[in-house]
Amino acid sequence: MKKSVLAALAAAFVIGGASANVSAAANPFSDVPAGHWAYQSVSKLAAEGIIEGYGDGTYRGDRNITRYEMAQMIAKAMAKNPSGANKAELDRLAAEFRDELDALGVRVAELEKYADKVVWHGELRYRYRNERIKTRDNDKIKTTRNWIMMRFEPTATVNDHWKVKARLDATSDMKTDTSTDFKLKQAYAQGTYGKFQINVGKLPFYTLVDDGMLIDDEFSGGQIVYGDKFKIALMAGRWSGTNEIDTSNYAGGELSYETDKLYVGAGFHHFRSDYFLTLHDAFGKRYNKNTHNAAVWTVGAHYNFGDLQVRGAYAQNTKAKDWKKSWTAGLAYGNANKSKPGSWDISADYRYVSPLVSLAPTYDAAYAGSKGVEFAVRYVPIYNTRIELKYFHGKDFITDKTAKVFYSRVSWFF
Repeated sequence: MKKSVLAALAAAFVIGGASANVSAAANPFSDVPAGHWAYQSVSKLAAEGIIEGYGDGTYRGDRNITRYEMAQMIAKAMAKNPSGANKAELDRLAAEFRDELDALGVRVAELEKYADKVVWHGELRYRYRNERIKTRDNDKIKTTRNWIMMRFEPTATVNDHWKVKARLDATSDMKTDTSTDFKLKQAYAQGTYGKFQINVGKLPFYTLVDDGMLIDDEFSGGQIVYGDKFKIALMAGRWSGTNEIDTSNYAGGELSYETDKLYVGAGFHHFRSDYFLTLHDAFGKRYNKNTHNAAVWTVGAHYNFGDLQVRGAYAQNTKAKDWKKSWTAGLAYGNANKSKPGSWDISADYRYVSPLVSLAPTYDAAYAGSKGVEFAVRYVPIYNTRIELKYFHGKDFITDKTAKVFYSRVSWFF
């Protein structure tokens, strides 16, 4: 996009009329003469502090503008609190440049006041997974999956305090050419009152303390969160479990502290279901306390040394006898931000993932019932497109033999 064509005129439009004296302001740029068609717009923008030129007194309006430069203009225009037609135009620009504004520190909660009443985001995700596990007799079991997922995530603003959020997923198996209907994965109301946040409905169930090592799923119920850097979260409801048959009663909570560099937290999660009585059928005599309950304690932390992150987490199910712990530790470097083409990151983590603790973990290569090293690399070739490759090498809990998993994913965000 051209700075003198789109950026200057759009920004001038959304702040136009902010001050009657602005139009008469002197133009500070030597390369925008009085007879130039954009003279008045550039003068307004400069007087309002929306645009800045170069040290040599030029504007260089024929230069291509970046999305981040445009986002800076929008952020400054938002601070003017425009109304009427100007606000409507700013709404559209804010929705288009949402990710860049968020990266610049314009809080999403504030941004959504300017956005449309219903904002849609989504993702088309292609995944390939190849798993090879040796049996006790050293035979190899090879499993390959190749599938596409379409995801829609609408957010509707109800008023200054409440929003309604949802997520709908549908998948297609590339091997069998079969597809599912769209399924409502999440649907909940979110209320924000100062440092308090209330969530009620079908909620995302991602255990923050252990970075999803315990569960990355959904549950039906309620959640209360209080705090800013220091947070406390309390949750209760029902979870359908990995087999979606034996529903669990659930209650839990997490405490955490977070700064730009440090995150540290602890949590407790309790489940009660017939599902936990049947686990010994799948895992031999490993789970033999004969109880309906799972009681999992978690701790986790990560620290950022610039682009380098050190991270780890530990969880233990006090109702299990064997395989009663899960833990992970690793390093990551870089940041594959989907809004920044050319950005990338790499990581290496050791994972010990107990099926009696990690009930529905977020991992793509390592899996519940495995231990070993997981390597990953992510790259953003173009805006809103990310490529991810993972390789896991370790052992399977049941066979105690080698397990190898290769996983790849391409995501297109919109």
